[in-house]
Amino acid sequence: MNVPSYNKFLAKTLFGLEEVLAEELKNSGAKNITVKNRAVEFEGNKETLYLTNLSLRTALRILVPVRSFIFKNTDEFYTKAKNIKWFNYLNPNHTFAVDAVVNSKIFKHTKYPALKLKDAIVDRIRDKTGKRPDVDTVNPKLKIHLHIQNNKCNIYLDSSGKSLHRRGYRIEGGSAPLNEVLAAGMILLTGWKGDTNFLDPMCGSGTLVAEAAMLAANIPPNLNRNDFGFMNWNDFDENMYNKIKTLLKEKIRKPEIKIAGSDISKKAIAIARKNISRAGLNAPVTLTVKDFTQISKNGESGIIVTNPPYGERLKSISLIELYKSFGDVLKQNFTGYEAWILSGDKTAIKHVGLRPSKKLTLYNGAIECKFHKFELYKGTKKKRLNNK
Repeated sequence: MNVPSYNKFLAKTLFGLEEVLAEELKNSGAKNITVKNRAVEFEGNKETLYLTNLSLRTALRILVPVRSFIFKNTDEFYTKAKNIKWFNYLNPNHTFAVDAVVNSKIFKHTKYPALKLKDAIVDRIRDKTGKRPDVDTVNPKLKIHLHIQNNKCNIYLDSSGKSLHRRGYRIEGGSAPLNEVLAAGMILLTGWKGDTNFLDPMCGSGTLVAEAAMLAANIPPNLNRNDFGFMNWNDFDENMYNKIKTLLKEKIRKPEIKIAGSDISKKAIAIARKNISRAGLNAPVTLTVKDFTQISKNGESGIIVTNPPYGERLKSISLIELYKSFGDVLKQNFTGYEAWILSGDKTAIKHVGLRPSKKLTLYNGAIECKFHKFELYKGTKKKRLNNK
């Protein structure tokens, strides 16, 4: 596959993390950054492509635009798709797959555009070479993304391969584990930079703790991955890729703060320990089996970021009782800290008994959640301001 030169990219992310991702891209040296819905457009070069796949914490995948066009009907869609020089990207010996996101009245079935694009690709290459490439939805040589909104079509190459949230450390998960990209995004939304102690008192399988430890140590989230989509491209520059990895490794630091996670479930902590060990994060992380009512602060300041359990994870305590008890613990034991709570239950979160200073909307899978910030002052906020 001979991929032509490119300098425009699209980074996909989760709802609510667009601005965080844009900031990450800015820090990575990307140019002309534009925030979209669940995505961020940016410009760079091949080095940028490799660096962003390795280091972005809140990107799901990095796409390279191939062609955009307007179409009036299915026949015109097929014709314009076939007119793309697909042999620049794919030869008959390679496999490919198409992933489609479609919102259009022109197509009655959302799977049909993907099928028409596959036909266009196969027909174009067969006309050119006399042979046809095969489709492989499990492990394709080239992954193509098709986005259709009404009558506008955008076609991309997938430089990432599998989703970038799959860091490789979380082979095992507890009940309802957070997506790694969501966990990293939650932490970045707090503004925490690894400079104060971090605690997740209901850590489950440890995703928030792991992402916090990687951030504090400046460890790129996908540093240990070696199966990116761009590695299948004929223009893959292995020397450039290895140099970037070496430079990233040189910037890893030893955190001077404490990162801790606890959970009442022995099974969850056992899984968390395996995940943390697999990620090579044992040094800065402490994990303990403990009910959240038994936790106390370590130092005068720090941050709590947590996703309290709900549904099947609750057994002997009601949701409202859990949030009320957690609020009491925060007020009694964690003055001087910030607490950030992700909750999918709008009623339960009110029973924390604290006034949030910030509310953000995020999605944990299909569940709309609110991400609340609580500043834990001594006395009331009004008294604190008057004492200044």
